[in-house]
Amino acid sequence: MTQLALIIDLNVCVGCHACVTSCKSWNTSGVAGPMVDHDPYGKDPTGTFFNRVQTFEVGEFPNTETIHFPKSCLHCEDPPCVPVCPTGASYKRAEDGIVLVDYDKCIGCKYCSWACPYGVREVDEQQKVMKKCTLCIDRIYDENLPQAERKPACVLACPTSARLFGDVHDPDSAVSVAIREEGGYALMPEWGTRPANHYLPRRKTRIKLHEDELARADNPLRKEGPLPEPEPGAQSLDDVMSW
Repeated sequence: MTQLALIIDLNVCVGCHACVTSCKSWNTSGVAGPMVDHDPYGKDPTGTFFNRVQTFEVGEFPNTETIHFPKSCLHCEDPPCVPVCPTGASYKRAEDGIVLVDYDKCIGCKYCSWACPYGVREVDEQQKVMKKCTLCIDRIYDENLPQAERKPACVLACPTSARLFGDVHDPDSAVSVAIREEGGYALMPEWGTRPANHYLPRRKTRIKLHEDELARADNPLRKEGPLPEPEPGAQSLDDVMSW
């Protein structure tokens, strides 16, 4: 069985939010429908997003690091949001493993958000339904698009190629190779949900600098001396240039 998923490389994610804005732009105008914003330019803006980037600092000062952690629906292989749904609105597709919400059946009871251990369900306050990442299902199967563009909007927008998309059940796919060779891991495996999305861990990059490499070749505090005077009768720059 095919299981489509996102693989996110935390080592190269720079937290630019290009994935967030491209996700909202594509899905708002697609089959997922509008994702509203409430007072977007006020002091306490809220709204509906399929994808969010959490940024936090780890370590103790001065040895700290900034982590950018994108998170959306993980399309679990055993999604806890599905069996708790009283109307059958939340379901998992057999053909590709994508977890979706049928808005016509959703009554906005929020059971799915309580069952999801990852906090990725969003309630649309305007439509009164639950929403979540669709893996851009209306894009990845659109035969009117070139094959190279049949990927989730967040993958195409990422400037650092921190996101991969593919079938994690295919051992030869790029996503499976990345997981296998770069130590990809699932989020909170102790819940037994078997998330399809995986993360590639941050890798320590150490550069050893020698003391002489710390000295700047150009000293910004250096004061320039008087400019050299041209020889009497010699041409100046103004004499040989047309301006």
